[in-house]
Amino acid sequence: MQHFRPQLKRTLRRLGRTLLVLYLLAIIGGLIADQYVQFRQSDAETQQFFAARQQPIHIGYYQSQQRQMRYIYTADDASKPIILFIHGAPSSSSYFRDYLSDSSLRKAANLFAVDRPGYGYSGFGEPESSIAKQAAMIAPILQQLHKQSRPVLLVAASYGTSIAARMAMDYPQLVDGLVLLAPSLAPGEEKTYDVSYVLESPFFSWAQPRMIHSANVEKLTHRQQLEAMLPYWKNITVPVTYFQGADDELIYTSNAAFAKQQLTNASELNVHMLPGLGHLIAFKARPVIVPAIVNMLPKAAQYFAQRKQDVVQPQLTAVLPAAASTNRQ
Repeated sequence: MQHFRPQLKRTLRRLGRTLLVLYLLAIIGGLIADQYVQFRQSDAETQQFFAARQQPIHIGYYQSQQRQMRYIYTADDASKPIILFIHGAPSSSSYFRDYLSDSSLRKAANLFAVDRPGYGYSGFGEPESSIAKQAAMIAPILQQLHKQSRPVLLVAASYGTSIAARMAMDYPQLVDGLVLLAPSLAPGEEKTYDVSYVLESPFFSWAQPRMIHSANVEKLTHRQQLEAMLPYWKNITVPVTYFQGADDELIYTSNAAFAKQQLTNASELNVHMLPGLGHLIAFKARPVIVPAIVNMLPKAAQYFAQRKQDVVQPQLTAVLPAAASTNRQ
């Protein structure tokens, strides 16, 4: 027995050194990844992307709940309706850049895309786990645009659909239609990777990429947040179009049944399951989704025309910059 003790100690020391090296490599890898994997475009990069397509783009910033928020938009033509795009996680407003450069969408509406809290240039790496608070932080964009009294259509993907739904619940005077892509609506009906729990542990949370941190915080609190929304689905009365890949393994397709069960007061609900596609339908099914968005605009306009305006309007916060754009890195 004594013969094996020195060997056991050597084995444990080697194991300890190996684990320490692996831990340090993981920390270094996370810090490096934070610098190169951010899924966002600076103001200059955004301008370059649209300039290469000879399309104007504008960039704005505003303050909401002690946080600076950023959004981009194609135009603010009072004669056109509004489409606001809300991205998922991890991502940023650049997720929808191909939509904001689509000629048919540009012709039909003013296109806006926001960096959600914790992403892009809206407090990168500083997550906001409350869906209601995120909705409140994005609402000032619509409050400003609503001053000119025109229809607003929300187009959202993945986690962003939870935010869009909450906005329709909490701000019915600001939303006239929803287009939901790969929607995450039902509590617990999505895949959560075990590594998310590991990365949010005290051993790794301080050194993981900031973008991943924002996504993990949202993921690990998502079920609780969606459960808090359950009493309010009846408040959604706008027309809704739902798209999901039939082979989506990240957001379970049972969300479609949940939508049909909960959106009973929606003026219209159309559910489209796309065969052979997974979660990233915003990219792979864009030729199908873009015409559907255009077709939703008259429905949103009709809803807007029919609904009664609130007697007491919310306090409107100036959002749109005086200049056409700002340039920040």
